[in-house]
Amino acid sequence: MTSTDPGTVLVTGPTGGLGKVAALAMARRPQAERPDLLLVGRPGPRMDAVAAEARAAGANAHVVGCELSSLADVRGAAAEVRDLLASAAVRPLRGLLANAGTMSGDVSRASADGYELTFAVNHLAHAQLIGDLLGSFAAPARIVLLGSDTYRAGRVKRLLGVRPAKWRDPVDLARPATEPGGLAGSAVAYATSKLAVLYYAHELQRRVGDAIGVSVYEPGWMPGTDLGRDAPKAFQAMARGLQRVPGMATAAKSGRILASIVLDDRWSHLRDGAYVVVDEVDEQPAFAHDRDRELRLWDATAELLSKAATTTA
Repeated sequence: MTSTDPGTVLVTGPTGGLGKVAALAMARRPQAERPDLLLVGRPGPRMDAVAAEARAAGANAHVVGCELSSLADVRGAAAEVRDLLASAAVRPLRGLLANAGTMSGDVSRASADGYELTFAVNHLAHAQLIGDLLGSFAAPARIVLLGSDTYRAGRVKRLLGVRPAKWRDPVDLARPATEPGGLAGSAVAYATSKLAVLYYAHELQRRVGDAIGVSVYEPGWMPGTDLGRDAPKAFQAMARGLQRVPGMATAAKSGRILASIVLDDRWSHLRDGAYVVVDEVDEQPAFAHDRDRELRLWDATAELLSKAATTTA
């Protein structure tokens, strides 16, 4: 339950899985607790269906079409969001769920801007969107980024082919590989992009101050979701099999918790990239907090985004 005006919440990737559940969970709240919704993602029938369902539940929901693998599209989406806020079509912006993500099955595949696709969508797109909207938030506000424990893959996950992060300079991480890389390469790229999310969250909090709480949400392992749609076929088949294993997380449960984290008083204290695993704050290993890496990521991200904007112009 929230004791403040929920304002407007922006959700990226709301067309399926975790993002869809979170968006509709917010839409179905009692009127006093129901935010306006900005649904940011690939336009089409799935997006239209989610927006229609949210409106049928009583929410003021707006679709902002955006292909997150294109930073020009992201900049355009941010401009559209600012226009909606300025025109009072929606209430003040109090929450942002950076939910969208991908795991490319080919680490040599480039985004529209020439960056490695997994890193481009999971980190750069949200860094662009958040950076373009920082001046539009109304305090108190919350930014929730989607994390993944793959960055520190344990023994069991390693046995299943999950590989931990392998950190390099961010400019190098953004550079597509010269070979496809297979499942191992895709898994490492994904895990490393999620370590970047952690580093970015820590530095973002330093930059925005206390008025905006920045946290990272790990929804639990949910094999078989849309996340792996670009992953190798062998990985997709394994993921479908793992869905039947007892105790696996589900989008239905974790999506409702994600909605709670961006709205409810229970989570209002979250700051500094606090890492929530399913429904509890979890301590992270020492290497997940590295000021030098965080500063370098921040500066390199600015360089990469500026380069993309200049090239597009």
